[in-house]
Amino acid sequence: MADKPLTSRGAATRQRIVDVATQEFAEHGLAGARVERIVADAQTNKAQLYGYFGSKEGLFDTIFHASLERIVNVVPIDAGDLAGWAVRLYDEYLRRPDLIRLATWVRLERRPSGHLVENTDRLDGAKLSAIADAQAAGTVRAGDPFDLMAMVIAMSMAWSPVSNVYAATDREPPELHETRRALLRECVQRVVAP
Repeated sequence: MADKPLTSRGAATRQRIVDVATQEFAEHGLAGARVERIVADAQTNKAQLYGYFGSKEGLFDTIFHASLERIVNVVPIDAGDLAGWAVRLYDEYLRRPDLIRLATWVRLERRPSGHLVENTDRLDGAKLSAIADAQAAGTVRAGDPFDLMAMVIAMSMAWSPVSNVYAATDREPPELHETRRALLRECVQRVVAP
């Protein structure tokens, strides 16, 4: 099925599987997710799921890689304003906490050390180039571009579902989020200043 063009009905079924499985994997991880729940909630069957994705692992990988692409596309880096990028990441984590949960499950169940994905799937080349260019222009401090990127991302996740002190939600008062955004912006500016 994956090699053939999908009909509109097939595309809708595939998308229902992805939508339901995204929540299932975010909540239960790869090991805890159940194909039976996914197909029941997606109103389909195992044969279609396996036809589209090959396996439960293939479905998880498809969803996880799409989540990485989403972050890159929805929150593109601006090396001239890394603090603003951090704030936009914070906002995206509020909108889509499932994205962080998926990455956490990958770290727990598949890649406990090193990069979260294989080098060919990292999608951070443009980010690293942007930071290196900003360093060359003298607007961002010297240092390994990857380490600077990792630091800014980690700071943006201070109140995310992976926080070990507090996980924020989009249901909290807007003033609280504004206070956090201001703090995050100021701290990142200080960290990356040349």
